Amino acid sequence: MPHYLELIQIAKMNKILITNILALLFVTSSLLAQVGNTSAKNAEDSLNSNNGFLKGTTLGGYGNLRMIRDFDAKTSTASLERFVLFFGHKFSKKFSLFSELEVEDAKVEPGSAGGEVALEQAYLKYSLDQNNYIVGGLFLPRIGILNENHLPTGFNGNERSMVETLVIPSTWREIGIGYYGNLPALGINYTLGLVNGLNAAGFEHGSGIREGRAEGRDAGMNNLALSGSIQYMFDNLSVQIAGYYGGTVPLPPNQADSLKLNSGMFATPVAIGEADIKYYLGGFTLRALASIIRIPNAYEINNAFNNNTPSEIYGAYAEVGFDLLSLKEQVQNKKFIVFARYEKLDLNAKIPQNGIYDGTLNQNHLVTGITFLPLSNVVLKADLRFLNTGEENPALNTNQNPFALAYKRSNTFLNLGIGYSF
Repeated sequence: MPHYLELIQIAKMNKILITNILALLFVTSSLLAQVGNTSAKNAEDSLNSNNGFLKGTTLGGYGNLRMIRDFDAKTSTASLERFVLFFGHKFSKKFSLFSELEVEDAKVEPGSAGGEVALEQAYLKYSLDQNNYIVGGLFLPRIGILNENHLPTGFNGNERSMVETLVIPSTWREIGIGYYGNLPALGINYTLGLVNGLNAAGFEHGSGIREGRAEGRDAGMNNLALSGSIQYMFDNLSVQIAGYYGGTVPLPPNQADSLKLNSGMFATPVAIGEADIKYYLGGFTLRALASIIRIPNAYEINNAFNNNTPSEIYGAYAEVGFDLLSLKEQVQNKKFIVFARYEKLDLNAKIPQNGIYDGTLNQNHLVTGITFLPLSNVVLKADLRFLNTGEENPALNTNQNPFALAYKRSNTFLNLGIGYSF
């Protein structure tokens, strides 16, 4: 009998030992998972790839420094263009927080131009299942190639494409809610968002609709906007179409009436269409994008705000690149890309009767250079940008300086820079 009692006691001890070992393994794997997945390219990827049962805070970020030489003005300047910190937190299997705090041009001083401290995103994500989720807060609608995916390690050239800066005003974030879906069997991703609309009073000559964004600050909700996209992916090919339609007058009805503008949810609208393609094969890459903006009530907007708003804006670009290191079989996690990108845009392709055409906004950009990634999260870049524009309109030349240089339709810029993401 004592022999059996001894065996029972040993079994109990082994059960306790096995339970403790399993608990230790679970805790250890949890800690390792929260430290991060080494295959993830950045903190957001790490948070998204979490297995859904673990809680934890994720830190990351990105940044870039750029030196630019303007050959026309004979000036050279350098700036820490962006420094961004990402903070994410997984509250539960369903709820996560995504946020990014950005500092532009290194510092902000009262009374001086330049520099910015801003939230680039701050939203809650609710996972419905593995393929569907909802976001709410300040987020980046899916339109274009760079608006969502703008890490300096992810695109060629020190400057973001001009089309996705001046036509599509990336990085474009607004307050609202969004739905993201995925049909993996069909290779289809799709989105639908409802956000605050633009403010036509902020439109500026030379920057399209860019200054009409609220970016999370005092966003007018009298007018709203819908955004949507559908993306098809097959092997190394990705094709996307996206759109945006929203009102531009957040004023109360009495103020809008006094300016002879229509107000309401989608009144005095801006409509944007966009299509893009990405293709990868070995070391070869191809990117192309085209976008058009229509502002049917540009005449009324000009009467109200005298900001020379165009009725149509368009832009397109195509880029090819080749990774020279792909020719070597033993090179891993390194890239040396040579690339060329051609961009065509016109920020006043059509103007209303009360608008003034500006040929300098009809632009062609040819960018060529190299992108070297010694690691997947570190990049060194060098490129040349050749700019050619239309003629300057004397009616828009308000510079009365008698020593000012005559406008030149062509110019060249040299860009050198470094960047990172984690």
